[in-house]
Amino acid sequence: MARVVRGGCVLCRHLGRGYQAAGVHHPREGQGVGQRASNYLAIALCRECHQGDAGFHGLGKHGFYMRYRLDELDLLAMTIEGVATGDRFS
Repeated sequence: MARVVRGGCVLCRHLGRGYQAAGVHHPREGQGVGQRASNYLAIALCRECHQGDAGFHGLGKHGFYMRYRLDELDLLAMTIEGVATGDRFS
């Protein structure tokens, strides 16, 4: 998980906002009620992109997609790519 958050928020990077310290979002895709994904499937998001009014939990799954044209699997792919290549999202 430390390697995931070290790179910063993948959405901020995608939007050209530069490096923003990140926490972890666990995708719900394919999970049952009350379950969260494995730590191996963690997504790096800053507080605003995660829980803010314009973030994943603030907008909800559909609203987030409508605003950014990205879903959890897109964010997960960007996070995995960043970890695999060792990119520092700055």
